[in-house]
Amino acid sequence: MRAPRRTARHILEDTYALASPALRSAVSKFPKAIQHPVGVHFGWWDRDGNSLRSNPGKCLRSALVILSCRALGGSDHQALPAALAVEMVHNASLLHDDIIDNDRLRRGRASLWSAMGVPAAILAGDALFFGSVQALTGAPHADRTVPVLLSAVQTLIEGEFVDTLMEKDTTATLDDALDMIAGKTAELLSCACTLGAILSGADDERVQHLGRFGLLLGVAFQCTDDVLGIWGDPESTGKPAMSDLRSRKLSVPIALAINENGPPTERLRALYRRKEPPTEAECRTIAHELERDGVREAVVKLARENAGEALAALNSCDPDPVTVEELAELTKMILQRSS
Repeated sequence: MRAPRRTARHILEDTYALASPALRSAVSKFPKAIQHPVGVHFGWWDRDGNSLRSNPGKCLRSALVILSCRALGGSDHQALPAALAVEMVHNASLLHDDIIDNDRLRRGRASLWSAMGVPAAILAGDALFFGSVQALTGAPHADRTVPVLLSAVQTLIEGEFVDTLMEKDTTATLDDALDMIAGKTAELLSCACTLGAILSGADDERVQHLGRFGLLLGVAFQCTDDVLGIWGDPESTGKPAMSDLRSRKLSVPIALAINENGPPTERLRALYRRKEPPTEAECRTIAHELERDGVREAVVKLARENAGEALAALNSCDPDPVTVEELAELTKMILQRSS
């Protein structure tokens, strides 16, 4: 009798229960001074050292590592070093991203740089990047996993930098935006799935199928994230309303809209070109016009298409059927999420 399929919520809860003690143990080996800001970021304690029970994040990337390993016959124990590594890389990128974007909120609480200053956030992120490599070096298949992780980090950094260059760029196309998110977001999800597959002991062809699944899923994830960045509920996202419009990010909805013709597009271009930040009323007007003109639905459709291609890639590698169902549950959650 096969084990029952878990819901996405249960998958993420189980992942957190498995990965959280390992993450705390790894951070406890950091230099003492840097442990404190890292713990503040994770919500383990406040800046004064008082214990907290805060939102730790979804652990999605760790879950993808573990399920990718399971899908090809591996175990949770085999996957744990890579689950830890990608969680560290992801959180390092969040720490640096919050500084770049001047975001004062993260997971509904003060971002680390706004709570403890920019130097603390930069160095905490650096420590997590270093810790991610340490997590893999003592584990099996390090000769394969470490280069994959380092390549993903390099691509992520490039994607983040391209993202900063594309801010307020009114000439960027949808392809430009998709190339950027492939590096900034999708590469790390691809890395997570690739590492899990490697640690299962699978051959290169099956590993590549899992990596493609993660890449396409990452594009779907970022498309959904970009929808939330304009139309998301601040109570759910933990970020200010219309945050991507306020910061004039070149997100997928903006890249779609900015190359159209007509008065709404001209207003959008003008808003992105000028020096003064947009007002609340201007953001609301633009968000309404984009939704009215079908931009929101077009991005949602793009997310669905990439998710469908991702699942097709997953099914190409003869994976465990129960694990495929659970990865499909995570895929559905990504498309339907509100935070």
